[in-house]
Amino acid sequence: MISPDIQQRLVDIRRDIHQHPELSWQESRTAAKVCQALDEIGLPYRSNVGETGVVAEIAGRKKGPYIALRADMDALPIVEDTGLSFSSQVEGVMHACAHDGHTSMLLGAAMLLSKGEPPPLPVRLIFQPAEETVLGAKRLIDEGVLEDVAMIFGGHIDRHYPCGSLIVTEGAVNASSDKFSIEISGQGGHAARPHEAIDAVVVGSLLVISLQTIVSREINPAHPSVVSIGRFDAGTAGNVIAGHALLEGSIRAQDPEVRSDLHNSIRRIADSVAQLHDAGITVEIRKGPPPLINTDEMTALARKAALQTVDKDKVMKLFTANMGGEDFAYYLDHVPGCYIRYGAQIPGREGYPAHSSRFDFDEEALGIGATYLATVAREAASLVDS
Repeated sequence: MISPDIQQRLVDIRRDIHQHPELSWQESRTAAKVCQALDEIGLPYRSNVGETGVVAEIAGRKKGPYIALRADMDALPIVEDTGLSFSSQVEGVMHACAHDGHTSMLLGAAMLLSKGEPPPLPVRLIFQPAEETVLGAKRLIDEGVLEDVAMIFGGHIDRHYPCGSLIVTEGAVNASSDKFSIEISGQGGHAARPHEAIDAVVVGSLLVISLQTIVSREINPAHPSVVSIGRFDAGTAGNVIAGHALLEGSIRAQDPEVRSDLHNSIRRIADSVAQLHDAGITVEIRKGPPPLINTDEMTALARKAALQTVDKDKVMKLFTANMGGEDFAYYLDHVPGCYIRYGAQIPGREGYPAHSSRFDFDEEALGIGATYLATVAREAASLVDS
């Protein structure tokens, strides 16, 4: 297990980053903090990768492909309300998704891998910007961070599970995350003469209700999926029939075929409603990351490393399907790997979800996550050699 000195160092790093959160593509200070820690460890690195990313490398006992480990660094546009002594000092910005913890964990893994016997194969450490925009991973892949990489591993702090647990699950562990917008062009008019108008509010309302039937009536209940509409803009006055409306929402699925079916259904329903009301409707769907799917082989490897990190009863599986998106999925489109969760409930305190203004986690998870990442990097080499 990790030493008390390293554990305290990780807590200090996490708290420093937490106090100085930075939004996606703005992680300059965070990257500088990472570089400072890597200098202290004595590792070579490249900064400004994909604008604000940092990539470091640890030599292995022999040459060969890299085992990659990844952490994300960006924060969210949220006003912090935790009351922590190390709360955000940046107005309106907060680490509410534990990326401060992930960054600290990866630095901890670097400390562990740099001590004693070198890892069997070289290890590449990827400190990624802009996960919250789901664009950071793609940018770093374009920058070549997966060149000569055999496997990649990462994880996410999760306050749904007790601290000290590692959640390792095969199959889909994150959903695809796509966004859509629907513009409705009707005909504005006087509220007293609706027959002279095409009411964009009525058209939009019918769309909202109709789109909710896709998941409930068209998708197999065994395949988790979500269509949510979070924005409905229309109208300028109570006595004016709106001639234009805008709907915006998200689409999530854990199965690639279901994802495609959802897209097709949204377009079909929009076309039908447009014909029904003689309105103009334009649908734009912007694809985000695909479903994050752990293969059986990579999950077995991750579980083996987890069992070397914590007791057997602390290695768990996901309780329920997770419909959140995660751009780590882009890495798995190119190389094998596995994505797990680090349990981090705070004993005796009510848990707040990620992206909440009161989100926090048990810092004991930092050392556990660092140990797991270092262990899986060493264990992965055996699979490459086999």
